[in-house]
Amino acid sequence: MAGGGLAPSNGQVKHYNGRVTSFVIVTCVIAATGGLIFGYDIGVSGGVTSMDEFLEKFFPSVYQQEKTASGSKNQWCQFDSQMLTSFTSSLYVAGLISTYFASMVTQAFGRKSSMLFGGAAFLLGSAINGVAMNVAMLIIGRIMLGVGVGFANQAVPLYLSEMAPPQLRGALNMGFQMATTIGIFVAGLVNYGTGKLHAGYGWRISVALAAVPALIMTLGAIALPDTPNSLVERGLRDQAKATLQKIRGTDDVEAELQDMIEATEEAKKVSDPWSSILRPEHRPHLVMAIAIPMFQQLTGINVIMFYAPVLFKTIGFGDSASLMSAVISGLVNVFATTVSIATVDKFGRRILFLEGGIQMVVSQVAVGAILGTFFGDAGTGKLSPGLANLVLALICVYVAAFAWSWGPLGWLVPSEIFPLNIRSAGQSIVVGVNFFFTFVIAQLFLMALCHLKSGLFHLFAAFVVVMTLFVVFLVPETKGVPIEEMTLVWKKHWFWKKYMLDDHITPSEHRRED
Repeated sequence: MAGGGLAPSNGQVKHYNGRVTSFVIVTCVIAATGGLIFGYDIGVSGGVTSMDEFLEKFFPSVYQQEKTASGSKNQWCQFDSQMLTSFTSSLYVAGLISTYFASMVTQAFGRKSSMLFGGAAFLLGSAINGVAMNVAMLIIGRIMLGVGVGFANQAVPLYLSEMAPPQLRGALNMGFQMATTIGIFVAGLVNYGTGKLHAGYGWRISVALAAVPALIMTLGAIALPDTPNSLVERGLRDQAKATLQKIRGTDDVEAELQDMIEATEEAKKVSDPWSSILRPEHRPHLVMAIAIPMFQQLTGINVIMFYAPVLFKTIGFGDSASLMSAVISGLVNVFATTVSIATVDKFGRRILFLEGGIQMVVSQVAVGAILGTFFGDAGTGKLSPGLANLVLALICVYVAAFAWSWGPLGWLVPSEIFPLNIRSAGQSIVVGVNFFFTFVIAQLFLMALCHLKSGLFHLFAAFVVVMTLFVVFLVPETKGVPIEEMTLVWKKHWFWKKYMLDDHITPSEHRRED
C-alpha cells in the first residue's frame, strides 16, 4: 500500500490505495537534483577562497596577511576580512529575499515553475562569476546564485514531500539532502583539481562549473509533472487525478484525492496565509518553521563545509592537503546521508535527531580541546601530523552525525508538517530563516575564529545541546503520517495539543463526522 500513518480517531494505521512505483521514484530523484546547486555552491566557495590566485586578484590584503601569518603571527586571524566574508554570504541575503517571492510563484504557478526559475537564475549567476573581473561582478554573480538557491530550496522539499507516498516520504525527501552532499563532494574534487592549476584561472573553472548542476536541475524540471496537491490547489483536478494515478500505480486514488480536495477547500478559506500562520492553532508549525532551520545552522555545519579548506589551512595543512581534507569530509557527508535515507522511515525522525546531536557535541568538544591545547589561543602553535589528522577525523565524525540527523531532517520535517493553507508560506519561512542564519554565521565566522579561537567549537557544541533538548521535549514523531493528516500529530503532543482548536480536524475526520 502507498499510504500509512495514524488514523485520526482511533489511532489505527490509515492506508491509501496504491503502491510505490518506479515513476514516483524516478520523479523524486530528478527533482532532488535541485539540491546539487545548493551543495555545489557550499563546497566550491571555501575552496576558491583558499586559492592564492583568487585571493591575490580580488582580496590582496587577505593574500598578504596569509603569507605573513607565520612565527609570531596569529594564524587564527589570517583570513579575517569582511569583504571576503561578504563574497561568501551575499548569496544568502539574496536567497533570504527571493524565497518570499518564490512562495508566491510556488503557490500561484506550481512547484515546477519555481524550480525552473531557480535553475535559470543559478545558471546566469555561474556565468557571471566565471568571467568576473572585479569584486562587484563576483557579488552580482553571487546574488543571482542566491536567487536560484532561494527558489530551489523553497520548491524542491515541498515537491518531494507531496509526491512521495507516506511510508517513503522520509527517504525520498532526503534525496534533496543527498544531492546537496554530492554537490559538496563534487565541488571539493573540482577545487582539488583546479587548485593544482597555476595559470591563474583555476578558480574560474571551479565557479563556472556551477552551470552544470544548474543545467541538470533546469532540464529535469522541464520533464517533471507538477504535484497532485499543487494541481488541485490551482483547480486542475482532472490533471491531479491522472498524475496521482500514475505515481501511485492504481486507478483507485479517490480517498487520497478527496483528502487533497478537502484540504484545498479549507485552504481557500484563508485569504492570507502569512497572517494565518500567526494564528494560535498554527503556533507549533510557526515554531518549527523558525527553530528547526535556525538550529540546523547553529550546528556550525555550513561554515565547516564552505570554510573547510580555510580551516584546515589555518591549523597547518598545506594548500593541496587542505583541499583534499575538504574532499574527505565531503565524501563522509555523502555516505552518512545514505544512512539516514536507509533508516529514517524505519526508526523515525526523533532517534536520528537525538543520536546525531550527542555525536556532534562529543566531536566538537574534542576538536576544541585539541586545538586549544596544542595549537594554542595565540595561534602560533603547530599541530603534529598525527594531531592534525586526528582533528580531521573528529571533524569527519561531526560531519557524519550532522549528515544523518540535522542535515536531511532539517529540510524533511518542516516540509511535511504544514497544512495546505499555510504550506507555501511556511516553507518560505523555513528557507528564509535558514538563509538568514547561514548569512549571519558566514559573515561572522572568520571574525569569530579570530576572536574565540578554539572556543568557537565549544560554542557550537553548546548550541547542539540546546537543540537536542528542544527535540526531546517539543519535536513529535512524524514517521508514516500522511501529509494531509498531520494535524493529528499536534493533537496528540503533550505540549502542542493546547493550541489545536476542537474544530481543527483532518479531512478523514471530517468524513467520519459526516
